[in-house]
Amino acid sequence: MPRIRRALLSVSDKRGIVHFARELRSMNVELVSTGGTFSVLQGQGIDVVQVSDVTGFPEILNGRVKTLHPKIHGGLLGVLDNEEHVRQLEEHHIPSIDLVVVNLYPFERTIAQEGVSIDEAVEQIDIGGPTMLRAAAKNFKHKAVVVNPDSYESILKEMHENDCTLCADTCFALAREVFRHTSSYDAAISRYLDGRVKGDEFPDRFSLQLSKEQDLRYGENPHQQAALYGTFGSLFTKLHGKELSYNNIVDLSAAALLVAEFEEPTVVIIKHTNPCGVASAKTLEEAYAKALATDRASAFGGIIAVNRSLDHKTAEAMNEIFTELIIAPDFSDDVLAFLAKKKDRRLIRSSATTRQWLGHDIKSVPGGILLQTSDGVGEEQFKVVSRREPTEQEMKSMRFAWLVAKHVKSNAIVYALSDRTVGVGAGQMSRVDSARIASMKARAAGLETKGTAVASDAFFPFADGLLEVAAAGSTAVIQPGGSVRDQEVIAAADEHNLAMIFTGTRHFRH
Repeated sequence: MPRIRRALLSVSDKRGIVHFARELRSMNVELVSTGGTFSVLQGQGIDVVQVSDVTGFPEILNGRVKTLHPKIHGGLLGVLDNEEHVRQLEEHHIPSIDLVVVNLYPFERTIAQEGVSIDEAVEQIDIGGPTMLRAAAKNFKHKAVVVNPDSYESILKEMHENDCTLCADTCFALAREVFRHTSSYDAAISRYLDGRVKGDEFPDRFSLQLSKEQDLRYGENPHQQAALYGTFGSLFTKLHGKELSYNNIVDLSAAALLVAEFEEPTVVIIKHTNPCGVASAKTLEEAYAKALATDRASAFGGIIAVNRSLDHKTAEAMNEIFTELIIAPDFSDDVLAFLAKKKDRRLIRSSATTRQWLGHDIKSVPGGILLQTSDGVGEEQFKVVSRREPTEQEMKSMRFAWLVAKHVKSNAIVYALSDRTVGVGAGQMSRVDSARIASMKARAAGLETKGTAVASDAFFPFADGLLEVAAAGSTAVIQPGGSVRDQEVIAAADEHNLAMIFTGTRHFRH
């Protein structure tokens, strides 16, 4: 349990440092500091010693070398209950440093700026800071080390209450935070440098360091624990309702990614990550009515996402059934007040475009993770393989169905018109069953499958699936192709006068 007599302060983030230093001096703690921090403290009339006066060596190389010195690191690494360490410290006139307060150059903030050069980024790679942090954290039995300005008040409180002494548990907790912080810092540098190598999507080592945003009440089920990590809160802001659950976050993500695929005013209704209704129109109100009509029963308790500011008429229509979440780029004050009357409904403002979300997809597996690039759409490989060319209207319907199929659990079959889904079959072990379920749900909703286009996320392995959609009255099919029985499937399409496109790309979603 170190008694704090001497502290070294060297911070990039200077929030609260003046107050913290002044309080330390009020407890007779000697302060040592580096260039920028020294100037701030001295400018506030706080008694502080410059590092160069301790080391007897000036800061050199534009500040790249200032704390890398035995007079500093000896004071950090000396084990104070080791007689030989104490003897050597005394022999070399190295006083102990009991408290280290350091935070690092703003590397991530720098590289997030537009047009930053690699030379500018490199100058924000801190060397002395991480070295001091790691040295003091390694010696946590005898040193305290603070990396987070939010910890200042609790540190001061404990010192005031315990005659300038910090307990072992506090020092251990602070050390753990340091190693998490320096690990994350190094990972950010590694990712940045790896990202400058074109074509190297999957480096030999993949680092993932995320800060915890919040603990969740539970996971997918009440007996599972869960937490949210990353920057989710910078993309989605809860405006009303209870805290988001694990399942809310998963469904919210699915809805937001799907609605971001569309340029026209569009409404997406999600249930258990699958779309149960998607539609585009000139207004959100019209789009919502068409999306809801696809599957009214499943929409109850679902997630709704729109890609325009939510207007009052659409909000009134949405208010007629219970929904867990409504996601929109914006809500006017009157719409927000109206929808907030239902306490159990969560209202979420989305603040990013799909381009900002797309990156790598990550899934955990026993003993590791699977990493893949995001699933793009693209029409570069589209090829008409049927005898009959699709009409312009059929082509629009196929494009719409194909966009939606990308977001449906495999095996996926989507019946659609040019601006709306008509039936969705998701997650079946048999593609034929998905086709049957999709048409069955359309009939149950009172919708006509005759004249629709059908998207299949993967190829039809046999002609039976295609015959199923032909029997439902569809006139056009879009699918990846690639089956050994493609010719059999094409022949069946020609026999039933179906227009068919091979995309050359499948959309499995497991």
